[in-house]
Amino acid sequence: MPRFTYIGKDSDGKKVNNTVEVKDRFAVYAVARAEGHTVSSIEAGGGSKLGKWFDMEKINYKLSRVKDTELVMVTRNLGSMLEAGLTISRALTVIERQSENPRLKGIMKSLIARINQGDPFYEALKQFPETFSDLYVAMVSAGEQSGKMAESLKTLSIQMERASNLKKKIKGAMIYPSIVLVVMTVIGIMMMIFVMPQITVVFEGGDQELPTATKVLIGTSDFLVNYTFLAIGGLIAFVASIIYFLRTKWGKIFSSWTVVRLPIIGTMAKETNAARTARTLSSLLNSGVDVIRSLEITEEVIQNIYYKKIINQAAERVEKGTPLSETFIERKDLYPILVGEMILVGEETGQIANMLHELAIFYETEVERKTKDLSTIIEPLLMVVIGGGVGFFAMALIAPIYSISDSIS
Repeated sequence: MPRFTYIGKDSDGKKVNNTVEVKDRFAVYAVARAEGHTVSSIEAGGGSKLGKWFDMEKINYKLSRVKDTELVMVTRNLGSMLEAGLTISRALTVIERQSENPRLKGIMKSLIARINQGDPFYEALKQFPETFSDLYVAMVSAGEQSGKMAESLKTLSIQMERASNLKKKIKGAMIYPSIVLVVMTVIGIMMMIFVMPQITVVFEGGDQELPTATKVLIGTSDFLVNYTFLAIGGLIAFVASIIYFLRTKWGKIFSSWTVVRLPIIGTMAKETNAARTARTLSSLLNSGVDVIRSLEITEEVIQNIYYKKIINQAAERVEKGTPLSETFIERKDLYPILVGEMILVGEETGQIANMLHELAIFYETEVERKTKDLSTIIEPLLMVVIGGGVGFFAMALIAPIYSISDSIS
């Protein structure tokens, strides 16, 4: 029978550390209750040195991660349970027992332990910044302070679900062209290594001058055949260097500047950033977070460097008494005109959070529609690229063959 060590407190509030042999983790709670103990944490194993080095629970915790969809479900369920009257500690215990994700279970246990010690929920969340963002912590904090935790969590779950769905749709639209380009690259390399050497035999020994395109293909094929691993390693290094560059400061500036200026993609990028800005601000303001703090958190949520600067500028100007709408109206080059105008209407009517909510829904719908239309635009472009590649190969190989035929004639 497996052994578990639990840490908790007895009826007098003194710390206890007991090891028990039970069939599973849930039975530990029953044993602890029978002893009059409260449980703050449980570890598998009886404390042997070998068990500490090979603790599968800790290994699984390190290897796993909390997905966006899991966090959305946890947030929604937590809000529902609090609305039904459960305490935060009890609700987290239910989630911990139901979850099959090792990392999520470990996080829930740590949160329960901190709450049982008397820490506020939002303070406990701060120890897991890789799972709970500043937006999450701020909305929970506002919910605790206002006594509307359940409402804040439900609003947060909606915001997270919308953001996750929008991200999935954009990524989904990019999967098809990415797969086609990767397959084309692989086929091109395979042709150069295995097919071209068979064809170039035809051109050997001839006196006629080969076209430049044919020479390029033959040279590329010879290099790939003679230095296959070097070429593949160079390609991998090239892709890795691009990814590394895009993660640097200058890479982020370059990508932020480029993406909003691309045809078709640029418009979608502007609308996506408008939707994220409006959705985040709306959620925070509805939860009771002040405007300055809401803008600071929104700046962290937005990824584009230039949009970050706009929101930072808006926070500084609002702090000096300037209306929020003024900054967005001035930056029509990045934010659509409707954003500033809707915020202005919200300021005039005192319904800025509701206006931002409507604005978020509008642009999220627009981006979803355009991602569906994107495939119909990308397909003919891919056909042109594929046709151009096939045409280049055909001209480079067929033209010298005709020249040989003419010389033989």
